[in-house]
Amino acid sequence: MLCAGRLGGLGSRAAPLWPGRAGSRGLGARIRARGVSTSWFPVGAAFNVKPQGRRLDLFGERRGLFGVPELSAPEGFRVAQENALRKADLLVERVCSVAPGPQTVLIFDELSDSLCRVADLADFVKIAHPEPAFREAAEEACTSIGTAVEKLNTNVELYRSLQKLLADKKLVDSLDPETRRVAELFMFDFEISGIHLDKEKRKRAVDLNVKILDLSNTFLMGTNFPNKIEKHLLPEHIRQNFVVAGNHVIVDGLHAESPDDLVREAAYKIFLYPNAGQLRCLEELLSNRDLLAKLVGYSTYSHRALQGTIAQSPETVMQFLEKLSEKLSERTIRDFEMIRGMKMKLNPQNSELMPWDPPYYSGVIRAERYNIEPSLYCPFFSLGACMEGLNTLFGRLLGITLYAEQPAKGEVWCEGVRKLAVVHESEGLLGYIYCDFFQRAGKPHQDCHFTIRGGRLKEDGDYQLPVVVLMLNLPHPSRNLPTLLTPGMMENLFHEMGHAMHSMLGRTRYQHVTGTRCPTDFAEVPSILMEYFANDHRVVSQFARHYQTGQAWQLRFSHLVGYGAKYYSYLMSRAVASMVWKECFRRDPFNRTAGERYRREMLAHGGGKEPMLMVQDPRLGLSDIGTNPPFYRKMHTFHRVIAAAAAGGHVPSTPGAIQSLERGLPRPGWATSKLLKD
Repeated sequence: MLCAGRLGGLGSRAAPLWPGRAGSRGLGARIRARGVSTSWFPVGAAFNVKPQGRRLDLFGERRGLFGVPELSAPEGFRVAQENALRKADLLVERVCSVAPGPQTVLIFDELSDSLCRVADLADFVKIAHPEPAFREAAEEACTSIGTAVEKLNTNVELYRSLQKLLADKKLVDSLDPETRRVAELFMFDFEISGIHLDKEKRKRAVDLNVKILDLSNTFLMGTNFPNKIEKHLLPEHIRQNFVVAGNHVIVDGLHAESPDDLVREAAYKIFLYPNAGQLRCLEELLSNRDLLAKLVGYSTYSHRALQGTIAQSPETVMQFLEKLSEKLSERTIRDFEMIRGMKMKLNPQNSELMPWDPPYYSGVIRAERYNIEPSLYCPFFSLGACMEGLNTLFGRLLGITLYAEQPAKGEVWCEGVRKLAVVHESEGLLGYIYCDFFQRAGKPHQDCHFTIRGGRLKEDGDYQLPVVVLMLNLPHPSRNLPTLLTPGMMENLFHEMGHAMHSMLGRTRYQHVTGTRCPTDFAEVPSILMEYFANDHRVVSQFARHYQTGQAWQLRFSHLVGYGAKYYSYLMSRAVASMVWKECFRRDPFNRTAGERYRREMLAHGGGKEPMLMVQDPRLGLSDIGTNPPFYRKMHTFHRVIAAAAAGGHVPSTPGAIQSLERGLPRPGWATSKLLKD
């Protein structure tokens, strides 16, 4: 799940650019390689032991969250947002006075960066920090910056400074491809925000956008709250499966893999019980979205939201989903009958298949067929071993090594957070990943990637290193036992690390299109591709070792049930990932040439190149797509995507891949929270 800040307009995008790509030559030469650090240490060991905590330091300087000096206390968010807004005012004045040219785009990107560096960080802190004061201060900063962004998106003078550039054909033709695309993206943000409207309607558009931001935040926060029920309403023998607080039982998840049918049923009905306040919030949100779309000239909100994606329109999405549904219907029926048969076998007195059953009984089928009971495989997948597995994969495929680094005092928000330096064998330090992997009270039960700071080339020639957070919900290690992962947990780890590598492995000139800040239906391609690596026995055999004996794990994951995705974006991304896997990595998942080509032709561009053009580019090597004329190429690509989704666009089913069924359960508001984020 991808959770980069989505403020709209100036704060909505940001991405990586390849140093040697056409139109941007010389960029790599101007970026100075970052040296190594003697404070780095092996990544596996950092995750297999419980943190000992920092030595008592009475006099050490407190650096602030993510090393931002102002954020050593909640009040620092007010300082950070005021500094960002002052800098934004100066940049607006500057760009409105400069002659149109490439410098215009650079100033726009700096303006975007100055706001995103506060808003993106606050977007994470407001939901993840354990201290209420930090969360409240971050939420206030998000609202303040978001409101400023919406006003900038309807600033006529700012708009005209960009319009002068794009209206001059000679100037436009002189721009390199990425600069031109970024300029067009900024212009697109103005247009969908209502810049063409009169003054009164522009103000109305700003008010609607701010209202939508506020409702979105309220709704998203509500999706993270657990539900509770009076203790006496639950049978006594299942209460032990939940948290008991006084006279209430707290249910904060679906317990989808519990072997007790009653536990799963209770969790499903309580956790997903409709919330009247959430429903009202959602209805108001949808109403305001519709009003905004119609105000700025779109027939529906989906027509506005899908501009710039692979699909482009809701009509294309429906065509994709209908064709995919038609092709998958027989397979779905077979899978359903197989799961229903297993429940009938194990529970003949209550054999009707219910919504809370598929994840558990699918796991039972796998255990029976392949003898992979969780108690047998979990000891082979310690978190440290899996991190070393990722390290090995990235090293062989991309020349990347992950190193653990001790964070400074005050730099992280929780003791269990690990900081990773991402280092390339020749390019040096590429960026940082903060790993917030372990469960804690109040932490959202979602696996997410957050962009904290986007990469960009600064005016002084230095490169602003990207910073991201990966958030999982894994059990803590103890003194004698490391965190042991189910294959589902491992798959989620690989998935989220795919997002992180998307953010790390580029060097774009502009942060507005950095890494995962690209169309939603393409942003999941690198992460879903990582699931294929997680399910390939050649990859797994490199690192799966029993945490006590060192014995190698010899089982192979096998196909059973198709991997069910949540929304069309996941389905389309899965289809594209399937094509990349089959053409580039299925034969050899450690192929360095294919890895470098994948980075150069796909990861490096972030949002700086249209996804369909990347898929069609013959240099990526997806068979004959690139040899057709443009119109037929596009249609051929679309039909290949559908075919890939139906025939091979699913991951080999691991004991955790079936968690996709759990992800698809219709929790009121939870599913929509994903749509709000992306």
